[in-house]
Amino acid sequence: MAFFRTVTKLRSRLGQPSSLRDSVRCLQTQASSDLDLHSQLKELIPEQQERLKKLKKEHGKVQLGTITVDMVIGGMRGMTGLLWETSLLDPDEGIRFRGLSIPECQKVLPGATPGGEPLPEGLLWLLLTGKVPSKEQVDALSSELRSRAKVPDYVFKAIDALPVGAHPMTQFTTGVMALQVQSEFQKAYDKGIPKSRYWEPTYEDSLSLIAQLPVVASYVYRRIYKGGRMIPVDDSLDYGGNFSHLLGFDDHKMQELMRLYVTIHSDHEGGNVSAHTGHLVASALSDPFLSFAAALNGLAGPLHGLANQEVLLWIKSVVDECGENITKDQLKDYVWKTLNSGKVVPGFGHGVLRKTDPRYTCQREFALKHLPDDPLFQLVSKLYDVVPPILTELGKVKNPWPNVDAHSGVLLNHFGLTEARYFTVLFGVSRSIGIGSQLIWDRALGLPLERPKSVTMESLESFCKKAAS
Repeated sequence: MAFFRTVTKLRSRLGQPSSLRDSVRCLQTQASSDLDLHSQLKELIPEQQERLKKLKKEHGKVQLGTITVDMVIGGMRGMTGLLWETSLLDPDEGIRFRGLSIPECQKVLPGATPGGEPLPEGLLWLLLTGKVPSKEQVDALSSELRSRAKVPDYVFKAIDALPVGAHPMTQFTTGVMALQVQSEFQKAYDKGIPKSRYWEPTYEDSLSLIAQLPVVASYVYRRIYKGGRMIPVDDSLDYGGNFSHLLGFDDHKMQELMRLYVTIHSDHEGGNVSAHTGHLVASALSDPFLSFAAALNGLAGPLHGLANQEVLLWIKSVVDECGENITKDQLKDYVWKTLNSGKVVPGFGHGVLRKTDPRYTCQREFALKHLPDDPLFQLVSKLYDVVPPILTELGKVKNPWPNVDAHSGVLLNHFGLTEARYFTVLFGVSRSIGIGSQLIWDRALGLPLERPKSVTMESLESFCKKAAS
């Protein structure tokens, strides 16, 4: 349990604002003696392996719930069936990264400047170790990621083989598949590495993948929208700041937005399509590149990551038809028009959450701070007042509140990243941090091949008849 002791103590102190600064300083001083993330993990893994063995031995037969027919035919909603260490999603309070909420992460994770948005490298350290890193540790990790960021030319050639008009996610996934040629896990497995050491080449692959993705993603963006003119990595910038720079946006506020964006999109427990797909494919001992490419293909679906492009396109359709100064009554009419046409209002509702997504809330706070007069932000604010009551009136939606996608596009659009078809690529780069972290722990803990049982409708009917008799 020592693995979570630091975070647990920190969480208990977060309710005491006067002592927060002192508690975090103390924690960082204790942790700053070791700047190497790999060595930190090497110390933590044996303890967690024993913890899992004990859990299985002492409680392996404990029932976690009841499986119903509704769950089987309803996308396994509400069915507990997956171990995911890096984050946990509560229907009412939202996501917690290793026990810390988004507001707590914003308070304790180091920023590029004091009081700034959290650096994604800090969250990566937190997800992997369960510990809040010091600024020195985050800076060391930033440096390591930059050293891993060189992308082989054949990756760009693989992308160039596609039409420029191919969807950005198609080009991005192609680039990730091309990166797989360098997989250290595949090389080590072919040489007969012991199972107990699987986590080490998985670590190497995952960190290299995370480091190289902004370069690949920015190449796709520059190829499609900016005539193919690439921008080199800036060794003075952190992960989020460099991603913004590589895309061609050097405004300080845009860099801060990218740090926030990558952090809050990084992980959302293991049941969503992209995370689950990555875990499932990796359970067959596919390397992190193959597993993450599969995850990206899930993320590209309209019911998952593609939704963030749909939100901005829908909001712009509202402006095109009704103007920027639309009243709430006019907005109500437009929402009903959308629903009555058989479509959904994008950006509202969630498969697990039953309240406003805290990822939406922190983006709204960013907008209030940096772009309060932006017309599209003001429209998003009106939608928050208008849409939930309408969806509640319909009576078909369990969660009428806005999710993370309801806000991100408007922020990106404000700073000049207006190409909505590209937004899911940003989501993909971010999600690598969560999926990559969990894949390392999958291999460290020796999690097995995933193989659930499927049934036919006939077998379900037969079972239900017997249960009723």
